Amino acid sequence: MKWPLFVEEHSLGQVLTAPLPVRLWPEKYREPDIVFLSSKRMQQLTGNYPEGADLVMEVVSGSDEDRRRDLETKRKEYALAGIAEYWIIDPENHQITVLRLDGEQYMVHGECGTGQQAASVLLDEFKVNVDAVFAAADPKREQ
Repeated sequence: MKWPLFVEEHSLGQVLTAPLPVRLWPEKYREPDIVFLSSKRMQQLTGNYPEGADLVMEVVSGSDEDRRRDLETKRKEYALAGIAEYWIIDPENHQITVLRLDGEQYMVHGECGTGQQAASVLLDEFKVNVDAVFAAADPKREQ
């Protein structure tokens, strides 16, 4: 995924990775795996941690509790925080779900699996090949 390069080439903002607490509301922080902050949001930074984000990506963890947190709890929290786009990267199912904020809840923009591309709503022209994402994360792949 050439995500940081895409953002940099188009002067869209900044891509940051965990560990980076993102403040969702007073006293509530989360550490998304990947965070996109638009140039406008970057100009508004005042504290040590970003106030919200424009787009977050989470890689779903393995245990049932972790999966529930990534698929349900964080989905609700990120929506309440007004984060415009949430990507759920699920290695177990080889699927990337792209969610877009519609009012106070997320709507599915795309559920992408093997042989497909996941595309951003927020970042026009940003797409990733699902197979390439999971191949890059596979420690057994050939170098």
